Amino acid sequence: MPTPISAEQRRQDRDVLLDAAESLFYERGVRAVGMDEIRSAAGLPLKRIYSLFATKEELVVAMLRRRDRRWRGSLADYVERFDDPRARVLAVFDWLGRWFAEPGFRGCAWINAHGELGSSSPAVLDEVRSHKRAFHDQIAAWVRETGSPAVEPVFLLAEGAVVTAGITGDPAPAEEARAAAEALLG
Repeated sequence: MPTPISAEQRRQDRDVLLDAAESLFYERGVRAVGMDEIRSAAGLPLKRIYSLFATKEELVVAMLRRRDRRWRGSLADYVERFDDPRARVLAVFDWLGRWFAEPGFRGCAWINAHGELGSSSPAVLDEVRSHKRAFHDQIAAWVRETGSPAVEPVFLLAEGAVVTAGITGDPAPAEEARAAAEALLG
């Protein structure tokens, strides 16, 4: 009879699996990566993987959910270092520019997942929409603190910069969107 896996070991295995899946999915796409590749990268048996996530779709949703917490947390940590509300909004674009310039930047993980699976996976679509709502609300709070009514245009500038940088591989859209946001804020 196999030895039961402790809760701590299960958590560690889950983290290792999510790390491997995120890296592979972000680099190559969800559909291009098979479960055997994820197993190899994570160093876990398939049986363990399927005990953690019954389907690849569940793994994708969990990966996106965890990435969202980390991604938006990093953004908030950077932006909230600034006291001035206007500087906070502009810092969003500075943070985006740094992200766009990172090696391996492949655009928005949520847009990428939506493009691959959104029409065929209600669970992935829900997670993508949840992330986009949360990102919108995060930006909206910072813009409202400035007294500006430009919440939607600033959000669209941020989203457009992410998509454009992902497609072109050029971090310049962050600077261009920052300049436009600066003009909108007056």
